[in-house]
Amino acid sequence: MLAGMTKRIIAMPKRVLIVAVLFLALCGAYGATAAQHLLAGGYSDPQSESSQANDVLADTFDRGGVQAVIKLDAPAPTDVTQSATVREVAYELVTALKTTDYVQQPILSYWTTPQLATSLVSSDRTSALIIVGLAGGEDKAPAHAEELADRFAGERSGVTIRVGGEGAVYSQVNEQTSRDLAIAEGIAIPISFLVLIVVFGGVVAASLPIIIGIVSIVATFALLRFIAEFTEVSIFALNLTTALGLALAIDYALLLLTRYREEVAGGRDRADAIVKTLATAGRTVAFSAVTVALALCALAIFPMYFLRSFAYAGLGVVAVAVFAALILTPAMLMVLGDRIDAWDVRGPVRRLLRRPEPAPKAAEDTWWYRFVQGVLRRALPVAAGATIFLLILGAPFLSIKFGFPDDRVLPKSAEAHVIQEEIRADFEGDLSSTISVVVTGTADTASVGAYAQDLSKVADVTSVTSSAGTFIGGKAVGPGSPADSSGEVHLITVATDAQPMTDAGSDQLQRLRDVAVPPGLEVKFAGQQAINDDTVGSIYAHLPWVLGVIAIATFVLLFLFTGSVVLPIKALVLNILSLSATFGAMVWFFQDGHLGGLGSTATGYLVATMPVLMFCIAFGLSMDYEVFLLGRIREEWLASDRSRAANDHAVALGLAKTGRVITAAALLMSIVFAGIAASEVSFMRMFGVGLTIAVLMDATLIRMLLVPAVMRLAGRANWWAPGPLRRLHDRIGLAEEIPESRSEEVSSGRPKTNPVAARLR
Repeated sequence: MLAGMTKRIIAMPKRVLIVAVLFLALCGAYGATAAQHLLAGGYSDPQSESSQANDVLADTFDRGGVQAVIKLDAPAPTDVTQSATVREVAYELVTALKTTDYVQQPILSYWTTPQLATSLVSSDRTSALIIVGLAGGEDKAPAHAEELADRFAGERSGVTIRVGGEGAVYSQVNEQTSRDLAIAEGIAIPISFLVLIVVFGGVVAASLPIIIGIVSIVATFALLRFIAEFTEVSIFALNLTTALGLALAIDYALLLLTRYREEVAGGRDRADAIVKTLATAGRTVAFSAVTVALALCALAIFPMYFLRSFAYAGLGVVAVAVFAALILTPAMLMVLGDRIDAWDVRGPVRRLLRRPEPAPKAAEDTWWYRFVQGVLRRALPVAAGATIFLLILGAPFLSIKFGFPDDRVLPKSAEAHVIQEEIRADFEGDLSSTISVVVTGTADTASVGAYAQDLSKVADVTSVTSSAGTFIGGKAVGPGSPADSSGEVHLITVATDAQPMTDAGSDQLQRLRDVAVPPGLEVKFAGQQAINDDTVGSIYAHLPWVLGVIAIATFVLLFLFTGSVVLPIKALVLNILSLSATFGAMVWFFQDGHLGGLGSTATGYLVATMPVLMFCIAFGLSMDYEVFLLGRIREEWLASDRSRAANDHAVALGLAKTGRVITAAALLMSIVFAGIAASEVSFMRMFGVGLTIAVLMDATLIRMLLVPAVMRLAGRANWWAPGPLRRLHDRIGLAEEIPESRSEEVSSGRPKTNPVAARLR
């Protein structure tokens, strides 16, 4: 199929390129405003208890919105509780907030709710807080917080006003991410282009993957905008689109162009070389794309649209990248011809250094071949040593903890982070830790009061308010608020000293949930700690399905590709081993804060959605390299006499022919992800650092050491499959061509000379 398609493309290459340019222009015009149609939230499970409770709070009480904090700072030694000027400024703000549509009631401030003074006035009494809830959820609240900052931030009558809180955090994360995306592109594209010139040997050839990458990014931006018309899509999907589009374009173009040059060097004319390249390396690229896409599609199983968005972006960018590579590459090669090697920088450099033109080398004469021979001779100690090393690196992964992003994901200079640090340091209480309990049922007010009274007895609970009264330590201390009841729905607010996103906060929430509920009542908990626990619980609940889908899909695809049941199992085990080491490093850096958390604030946990996202992406990319390598090894195996020695020779020759390509691709891909690692948002920095480590580790320890060592130990068993599965593969598996130069050897029964096998024997 690929050969037929390629022949049609090279028969009219200019028309194909003109259509591609028009398509790119249309996608560019439509997708240019993609960011304006994407959303900022999507971290929580919409079906979780806390999300359902928040929906009831919003619909019934117009509460439960994303929190915003307006901080008033008076010059020392002004006492904000005694200053008429500060009181006047505060009343102006509260009055304006009451008339703002998206601001929910009640508005908490010292001047309207003096009983909360310890949480609303700083210890030195020079600062005060006004706390409001913003309607619109995670999607629209960030824009509302930004609007509040535009309206109120500044100075009034000597009082400095700043806007922070959860809504401001989301808003500033979005702004910072947009800036970081531009920086990442500014880092990755020019550096990648310079490295590509070295790898490809010329400016024209180096432009090929950049062109494919740009097409992939622009088309996927348009696709995401289209999808956003029908469902929620996270703005962070743009980051994956940019990074993965460029990375896959480099991978695919590098593999195709390397094979094309190999075929031309073997004596084929341009058209035949292109067709042969697409029939072999092109098939590998297509198969690799399917494996990467399936790993990313598994993210659609999660209910959080933040994770689902990466499935949309991943599937889109992989599909566009592979089609662009398989269609544009043959068209450009046909149009350019020998000019693909124009502006070759290697010649001038060699002349400058007075070095001779390198003579062509057989694969058996390369450094890669000699290196693999050494690995194969010491297969057992190499496999054992590399495995132990990866297990040691992965040990910190056993202590991983998940949490929800807060202000500390921002750089320390970000205003929302600065404000929250001041609140943590200068205020005795923290109203962000408030837990809302939605009570529904036909029970009377006395039952609601009894339940609220029992909740107040839980350790570290400072007070509980309800329509039936206010309770501290199991005792009634004040009247209730009639506004906290509406028909059969009641609101109980639990103030606590336990910080959310900590073990203490999680333990206290569990103790509150363990309090006996009076007959006839049903309760649901909301608040930051409840959202965090529900989100983490939802991820754990869906994770087995995600891992199962990835494992089964990978096994089936690799079986179809190789005809073996051993090689897919080997690939799964080695990938998991590599990724556990990567996650161990992430825990060590970003959770535990070693090496200064690589410039980020360590919180004692990792943002719950990121490890899952990194796993799916890193797993897909590692399978990308696995397919590249196995495709060439199997090609050598099919052209052999299928002996134990032939297996070893196929491994050595396959790695010798793809080692440089895989290493170069990994280096270039790591440059792309390193651009994201420059992000000022800590979980995006973790994303970039983690994927950089995963790619480099996979291309070195796994592909250069563990894969050849394990395949040497397995011998001919690498290619084993039960009889029924072998017959199934013969019918529906992917057929491989035996290169013509060796087909006569196989048919005549004369195996080719096998120097590595001779040495190993």
